[in-house]
Amino acid sequence: MIDIVAFMNRPQRDDALIKEAGISLDRALFPLLVGIERRGPIGVVDLADRLGRDHTTVSRQVAKLKRLGLVKRRSSASDRRINQAVITHKGRLLIRALDAARMRLAAPILATWSDRDFAELVKLLRRFVHDLSELPQQTTSASRRLG
Repeated sequence: MIDIVAFMNRPQRDDALIKEAGISLDRALFPLLVGIERRGPIGVVDLADRLGRDHTTVSRQVAKLKRLGLVKRRSSASDRRINQAVITHKGRLLIRALDAARMRLAAPILATWSDRDFAELVKLLRRFVHDLSELPQQTTSASRRLG
């Protein structure tokens, strides 16, 4: 697991993805944009927590995404004190370009996999993420096995 996270967090991977997508976006902003698109509308504190970043840094980065026209801000329907980030049409188009680029970059790796292998990978990864999300915040023996 650590090897996967380390590989995926390499700045060069983000640069390659941005280049393949043919977009111009600061590498530090694209995980936020993806998080907003996948989880939004989302508050800055929640987004920062999910990305493991400081909320003041994320707030500045979301403001930059807003200036670029990729997200907009709105008050939460459930708590007007919370200002949420929401993806715009322009932001959604950029995400589509990133998703398509991600698939093109993964295609050579997955080309040798059988449909069954790929389906099993997807099934197990979804199960793993679901089970992780169900864990209490405390450390468990299962989470220690991952380190």
